[in-house]
Amino acid sequence: MLDTRQLEVFATVARTGSFSAAARELHCTQPAVSQQMRALERQVGGPLFVRTGRGLNLTEAGRILAERGTELLDQLAATHQQISAIATHDIGTIRICAFPSANVSLVPFAAAILAEERPQLRLELVEEEPPDSFALLRRGTVDVVISFSYRGEPQDEAAIAGMLRVPLLREPLALLLPVGHRLAGREKVSLAEAQDERWIAGCVRCQGALQQACAEAGFTPDVTCSTDDNLAIQSLVTAGLGVALVPRLLLSFIQHPGLTTVEVDSEAERETALYTWPDLIRLPLMRATVDAMMTAATKA
Repeated sequence: MLDTRQLEVFATVARTGSFSAAARELHCTQPAVSQQMRALERQVGGPLFVRTGRGLNLTEAGRILAERGTELLDQLAATHQQISAIATHDIGTIRICAFPSANVSLVPFAAAILAEERPQLRLELVEEEPPDSFALLRRGTVDVVISFSYRGEPQDEAAIAGMLRVPLLREPLALLLPVGHRLAGREKVSLAEAQDERWIAGCVRCQGALQQACAEAGFTPDVTCSTDDNLAIQSLVTAGLGVALVPRLLLSFIQHPGLTTVEVDSEAERETALYTWPDLIRLPLMRATVDAMMTAATKA
């Protein structure tokens, strides 16, 4: 049976690349780290590291243990968090991880509902996008993830295995334009009408959605700038450097008076969903949090 403390030390050594760096991070001595690693190597029956100059390389056994041991530690952390919450019948703090536009729209609406209905509840907010947000949930670092996916985008089933998924909303995409643009003021436009425009793209996944939507409209967008900063996208469009295809949630916090939006005649859309662990949903405060998110989604 592998010792979890030894696995934790091993994972740190594998990540930092040396016993001394691991010792500094773990706030212990280098001999203590070496002792733990020798004991682990005796346990598995062979070497896990090969020394290369001043550094360390993993053996094949070490590589497999690093990959699977990290997954095991994440699962143990998540299981411990779930069991602790259920054993005490409730939790006083809900840790929510959401992507940027959800954190400034959905989450505040839900937080206001919870503040009125459950004033004793505390919320801790983290900003991250999938798949990193799913990793936080799996490690037990957060209790709830608000995630998004675009139509036709493949889902990483391994990343969400065992999680409870609660659909929140589907958002059509709109064309973000500077005031005075030739397409401004129209009720609806086709993407093909914007094929000669320069484009401002968002995050990597948002760029994929833009490329797919434009391909379905029969052209390849001329992307002149890309950024995952929503306010930067607004500034770039306002400055006339391009147009952007954005989800509806982004429209809820447009800061520039020089911007306008036009509905797009396209099947492109973004779906937002909540993820948590099935056992956690049994807790009253968690159930209240999910209900608040679902209510907030109807107002977004």
